[in-house]
Amino acid sequence: MFQGSSALKLDAKGRMTVPSRHRDALNEQCQGNLTLTRSPEGCLLLYPRPVWEVLRAQLAALPMAARAWTRFFLGSACDVEMDGTGRILVSPELRKAASLDKEVMLLGMGDHLEVWDAATLAAQEQAAIEAGMPDAIANFKF
Repeated sequence: MFQGSSALKLDAKGRMTVPSRHRDALNEQCQGNLTLTRSPEGCLLLYPRPVWEVLRAQLAALPMAARAWTRFFLGSACDVEMDGTGRILVSPELRKAASLDKEVMLLGMGDHLEVWDAATLAAQEQAAIEAGMPDAIANFKF
């Protein structure tokens, strides 16, 4: 299970270093074999390959009515591997799709991670706070 957030930087080649707390789990779970794809929320989704393979099969089995969304997720998916220092390369196409420049945030979301442009995430979080808590979570006890 992935949780927590990390402020990271993309280097000039578009690589980011996965924090050691996630790196160790990813090496154990999938030997550093990952898949990146787009999210309609404006971030990237980073999956351990075994988790992605289950989702990929589910997406491929969707009816034709969902073809545009299947194309969105599968068509932008990119297999990546962590190198010896825990870095992954984010392709130029995916960096552009998520408006990633230099400052990024990596968020643990249970079975996967999200990669956000830091300023975009801050704006989304502020908008969510201003909109108030939705009914679905209003009665959740922390």
